[in-house]
Amino acid sequence: MINVLKVSNELRRLGINLNEKRIRIASYINTEQCSDLTLPPNCRGFGRIHHFRRYQGEGWPLDPLPIDPARHALGLPDDDEITAEVFQNAVCNLKCWYCYVDRRLISANPQHSSMLTAEELIDCYLSESLRPPMIDISGGQPDLVPEWVLWFADTIKKRHMDKDIYLWSDDNLTTDFLWRFLNQAEIKRLSSYENYGRVGCFKGFDPNSFSFNTGAPPEYFKTQFSLMRKLIESGFDVYGYVTLTSNKNDRISSLIADFIDKLQSEVHPLFPLRTIPQRILEFTPTQKRTNIEQQKALQIQNEAVNFWQQELNKRFSKDQLETRIYKHKLNI
Repeated sequence: MINVLKVSNELRRLGINLNEKRIRIASYINTEQCSDLTLPPNCRGFGRIHHFRRYQGEGWPLDPLPIDPARHALGLPDDDEITAEVFQNAVCNLKCWYCYVDRRLISANPQHSSMLTAEELIDCYLSESLRPPMIDISGGQPDLVPEWVLWFADTIKKRHMDKDIYLWSDDNLTTDFLWRFLNQAEIKRLSSYENYGRVGCFKGFDPNSFSFNTGAPPEYFKTQFSLMRKLIESGFDVYGYVTLTSNKNDRISSLIADFIDKLQSEVHPLFPLRTIPQRILEFTPTQKRTNIEQQKALQIQNEAVNFWQQELNKRFSKDQLETRIYKHKLNI
């Protein structure tokens, strides 16, 4: 079982240079993840182009993240996809069995990463002929080094590109580092950054599935809800993903109902409408390490997502369910 706090502190130490404002960024060159990319890595090997698409597969809800928030913020016409420039930091405090990233790209391995500034990454982005309108700050776990997103936002604004680029970041909802290492003024500056959205990933629908998926103690399941609530209270435009894989398929209906109850009571009554079940697929890095129990979990998610849809239909009106995801306002 992962000692989340100990691992988080150690990876933060290896993943950031505060004096020089450098972050440990993963390089995709000669990695298993690289073989799954539609386009070859760009930005000297530290970037990649990703196509976010709405369709997840038969039986799964459409995924509007981050398509709709990004296109709306930038004044772009509606579409079913958006491209993004993705940078991954090379540290993560969880070991999700389904993660599409090579293990060596999340362990601060200096052979597969370099310490770079936001300025250097933006320079790389601007040097490319294909520049998507969105930059995805991914990982890894970006919130082990929350300064990274702030430095990126500051750099984009300093270069007067903040109206033209939508910034998006991921968070696995396991640490309070955002509030521990950024001061109130910095948090306010980031949360009020106009073209910025973030998604927090719920790594399961109960303590057991959370621990099964992440390798972390089951008590961290409840931490996700308090951190998401705190993000909303801090003024962020925040959304949710939920992973429905589990090693057990008993009581799924009631467990999904309980999970949505917690979203409504502990985060916000409308937050289920801002949360999307994320379908887990196999990628090259996961094929070699997926065991029989995990293969079963890939099937269980298809059962769980049906109960998710049923619960939403019970709790919300047709108009609410059809409203654009960014229009559900979370006023606290």
